Amino acid sequence: MVGLVVVVALIVIRLNDNGPTMPEQITLPDGVSATAITIGQGWWAVVTDDQRILIYDQVTGALKQSLQID
Repeated sequence: MVGLVVVVALIVIRLNDNGPTMPEQITLPDGVSATAITIGQGWWAVVTDDQRILIYDQVTGALKQSLQID
């Protein structure tokens, strides 16, 4: 019986875990639009319509890296 209660409690806790949240706002370079976004541990990656991947710090929102897609 105790095992069943533990399993149910773990399922409820897991289902209530929202995980990482999307940023409320990311400042993109002028004239650039986002086409996709993904979240990693401690960072966000934004794919832009000018064929770049912009890596932002999840805590500060600062741009950490910009990669050109060939």
